Amino acid sequence: MPSEPSPPAQLKDWFDEARYRSIARELTQLAPKFDAKTFLKLVLDGLEVRTLMERLHQSAVATDATLPGSFQQKVRVLQKLAPKLGHEFVTIFLGDFVATFGREDFDFSMEALRFFTVFGSSEFAVRPFIVADQERALKTLRQWTKDADEKVRRLASEGSRPRLPWGMRLSALVRDPSPTLVILEALKDDESLFVRRSVANHLNDITKDHPEFVLQLLESWELEREHLRWIAKQACRTLIKRGHPRALKLFGFGKQAEVAATLKASPQCLELGERLTLTAVITSTSRQSQRLAVDYVIHYVKARGVSAEKVFKWTEVDLPARGTLELSKSQVIRDFTTRKHHPGRHRVELQINGQRVAETMFALK
Repeated sequence: MPSEPSPPAQLKDWFDEARYRSIARELTQLAPKFDAKTFLKLVLDGLEVRTLMERLHQSAVATDATLPGSFQQKVRVLQKLAPKLGHEFVTIFLGDFVATFGREDFDFSMEALRFFTVFGSSEFAVRPFIVADQERALKTLRQWTKDADEKVRRLASEGSRPRLPWGMRLSALVRDPSPTLVILEALKDDESLFVRRSVANHLNDITKDHPEFVLQLLESWELEREHLRWIAKQACRTLIKRGHPRALKLFGFGKQAEVAATLKASPQCLELGERLTLTAVITSTSRQSQRLAVDYVIHYVKARGVSAEKVFKWTEVDLPARGTLELSKSQVIRDFTTRKHHPGRHRVELQINGQRVAETMFALK
């Protein structure tokens, strides 16, 4: 597969006019009765106001409206199109086509998703099938854990994540995550880091609703094995940031830190787009070496004057008895799709082993 192109200025422009005209040309060659003119009208009219995911879905809707034949015949044409698209995210619309128009043809559609995930990912598209018939869908996903292709094996875990970002929430699995454990157990020793990372992210999803469930599972694993310890730590990253005592203890951070610490922000007044630098000095007051998980917490000012905190990972370190550690961290304060900044005083705290031990502030103009 060609290498993934660099993201455009706006991710939604992965589906732009040039992309749609390219898809229309390919479909015309694969299916001479394909109505390219209507396809382009359906995808280009109103294009500017559509979000990335709306553009993705509209691609599937327009394809169904203009590609002749039955659902299965259309899928077979799209299977020929998949390797020609050359863009993993764009290819996701093929899975969306299956999820939108193939729910009455369960087995054929699931096999089509297995095929398409090799070229992009079917992690969003498989979720409506899990909602429709969880037992039947998870039986297929369990079979995929043995597939020769790592992308199919990953789909078994990623597609069944209870809280997959951008994906349909699997409410039944949010309430009771136990049905996917057999999938995660089958994949935790997978040779592919790509697959193991999905296992970790799946477990991290579960910690948001059932932390003790995940911790009990991880405590049963042989965490002296490096790859299992890596999965476990990634799975517990949210719990560690929140200072969950049992999670901290699992990785050697269970003891309250015996330290004296200071935290400074520079500059103390800045504008959006400028860089904030945090410096911390941590001095041990213990006669023994200490294992420390160091994080920092920014209390972002919101539009109504209240604040909302976000915990950021800083480092993990073994601090010698009576030793001193100096740390520096910088980040540009800029807006994201998921976070808008507002002027005001932003409090910053230093967190060590789940305890807040020092603080500072900066003002955003």
